[in-house]
Formats: sequence, structure tokens, C-alpha cells
Amino acid sequence: MAAPERAVIVGAGLAGLRGAEALREAGFSGPLTIVGAEPHLPYDRPPLSKHVLAGAIHPHATTLPHGLDADVDWQLGIPVAGLDRQAGTVRLADGRVLPYDRLLIATGTRARPWANPHEGRLSGVFTLRGRDDAAALRRALEAGPRRVLVIGGGFIGCEVASLCRSLGLPVTLVEPGPTPLARVLGRTIGAFIGAIHAGHGVDLRCGGEVEWLEGEGGRLVRAHCTDGSRIEADIAVIALGALRNTEWLDGAGLSADPGGVDCDAAGYVLDAEGHPDPQIAAAGDVARFPHPLYDGRRVALEHWSHAVAQAAHAGRLLAGAPPDAAYGALPTFWSTQGDLVVKSAGLTEGADAVAITQGDPASGRFIALYGRAGRCIAAVSVDSARWLPAHAELVASAAPFPPEGAAADRPKGVAVFDPGFS
Repeated sequence: MAAPERAVIVGAGLAGLRGAEALREAGFSGPLTIVGAEPHLPYDRPPLSKHVLAGAIHPHATTLPHGLDADVDWQLGIPVAGLDRQAGTVRLADGRVLPYDRLLIATGTRARPWANPHEGRLSGVFTLRGRDDAAALRRALEAGPRRVLVIGGGFIGCEVASLCRSLGLPVTLVEPGPTPLARVLGRTIGAFIGAIHAGHGVDLRCGGEVEWLEGEGGRLVRAHCTDGSRIEADIAVIALGALRNTEWLDGAGLSADPGGVDCDAAGYVLDAEGHPDPQIAAAGDVARFPHPLYDGRRVALEHWSHAVAQAAHAGRLLAGAPPDAAYGALPTFWSTQGDLVVKSAGLTEGADAVAITQGDPASGRFIALYGRAGRCIAAVSVDSARWLPAHAELVASAAPFPPEGAAADRPKGVAVFDPGFS
């Protein structure tokens, strides 16, 4: 009697967990091992920069519920070190080797560290990616710092800055771009959101850059900017984006680089020659795949809903029950920044126009619809989530841009702007 096939999932985050559940639900009954670099069971990351930092919930409360049975072999607190596809094995950092017949790569991302390692190790310098990061930063905020410096004006940076203001802490946000969120939303919409944050007391320094961090006695005391200015602060949160965890795939003969691991339209991982490996799939932040809504352009998405949907797709695929269609769920995302809720549907990359189709940026509540080559490609709501589903339908159907007809609350029609990505 042949031994049952073995499945290994590398990555014990949201994508790894949902992939494991889908694998079981689709009928895979063989041995199942889940490997995770962190010592924790899978947990939810979005609350870390919100409720955990605010002290509203304990870090342990972020653990995700799941439907897996006790027969799952959890290998936690052990980073993965390599992949041998010829032998069908995954090598762990402690030297052990795990054989697999089906493999799901869900290693996700890690926070981009401060460029100078010595400065990055100063007491008071933090990144925010994992549960332990959030717990440590929460303790530092509770101590009542004189000022918090946030370096980077992306979603995490804006969330942390807003959280600090809600705690009554002075905060300075330094962003090299022209506005917060300019890389994701463009300068036009980024300027509106920046104005809202500034109105809440965030000291915004856009178009600037921190050159080095100064410490005294091993502790951060100030930051020096490229324009010669100094910012006195005893906490710095480095919010410069994420790095995909693909280094362990070096030498495995897969199409993988720092931008992600490539998959075909079905979800199988591609080898270095571009051929799918039917034993391996990928899901979540680390997976780069051709999205059918965007002319097959390869994208790697760091979205909660995407991790759930793609992992379920990959789990069914590896269980031998491939879905009827290629994975192509509409990307959705949300960010809570103080009392400001930003939600999106679709991808803004490549947009050549943007229109305010509901509300008014001056009021802090509006919908921005992005277009490319005369088609709707993304929609972003700012405290206007009830209008987003209808706009998401325009994006999913690649409806003409600008949309026909005027918004109900904009009787004079819809004005079209340059989104400001260049």
C-alpha cells in the first residue's frame, strides 16, 4: 500500500492557514505540516497597527480561529532555509528536512529595516510587522514619549501617526514623496488625505528625508534630515514598506526574486524556464501572478482579503480540485487611520486620470474613481464606504471612464484630474 501524500505549507500567517483549511476541505487527508518563522499560531495583522497599539486589545487576542484538526504538525519558531525540488524536500534552519508531495509557499513579507543596522538597533527604533513588534511599540508608547517620529507615509506610517495623535502624543511624519500615500493613491488624493492628518495635529514633513538617527547611550534622541533640520524624538517607527521573503528559494530553480515568486494563471509556481511545477503553489503577499482584470500584468498584493481568497484557491488546487477559472479576485483593501477609514477596490497603478464621483474632499468624505485608457481600474473611498460597492462593480467590469451620468451629490457633473503619479 502506497504511503499517503504529504503536504507542507511554508508560512504560518493568514494565507498559510486559509490554504491549509482549503486543502483539507477539498479532500486532502494526508500528513500536513505548517512551518512558521514566528513562535505564534497564525494571527491577524491589521489590528496590530490599530487596536493593539491603542491598547484596546491584547496582542494574544489577534490569534486567528481555524477549523484544522489536531493532526496538523505545527513547526513554529523555525525559519525555512531552503528548497530542493528534485528531492522534494524543504530544509529548516535547524537542519531538519521535511519531505513533501504538495507544497504551498506562503512566506509573506517582513518589514524593510532601517538602512544603517547600527542606528536601527538603537533603543526606541521600531518596525511594525509582527505581533511582537506591536507589543514592544505599545509598551514604548505607554511610557509617554516626548515625540514619535514616523519615517514613511504609506498606509502603516499614516496609521501609526494617527494612532499616536489619538493617544495625545506629538508625532512627526517624514515622507520623501510630495504627499502621504502618493505612491499608492497619487499626489492628488494623497494631498487630500495629508490635509486631514495635518488637521488632526500630525506634523507632516513631505518632500523630506531622514539621513541618520542619532543615539546617546544606545538610545535614540534625534533624527537628522537631509535638509539640515533635526527632529528631537525618542521613538522612531520605520515604515518604509515590506520585503518579500523569497531568499530561501535561492538555488531552487524557481522563477523568484525580491519581488515575489511567479505563478501561472492557475496558481502553480513557475520554474526558472517558465514552466509550472504541479507540486507547488503560492499564495498571499509573496505570490506574483498575472491578474486577468489588468491585462495579465503580474502583480503581488499585500492585501488581507487577497491572502484569504488566493490561499483558498491554492489549497483547492493542490488538493487536486482546481477551480473552474484562473484566480482573479478584485483586489480590495482598507486602512483605519484614527477616525479616517480608507477603503479601495482595484489597483491604481497605471492610472492616467482620477475623478471625485461622490462627496467632497474638503469635507473629508469622498469617493475617488481611477481610470486608465478610458476604463475604470480602481476606486478609493474615504469615510464613504457605502458608495464603494457600486464603484467596485465599475472596476470589475472595466466600465468606461469617466462614468456616465453625474453623482447624486454632484449635480454639476464629475470633474476629472491628473492623479499625480508621475
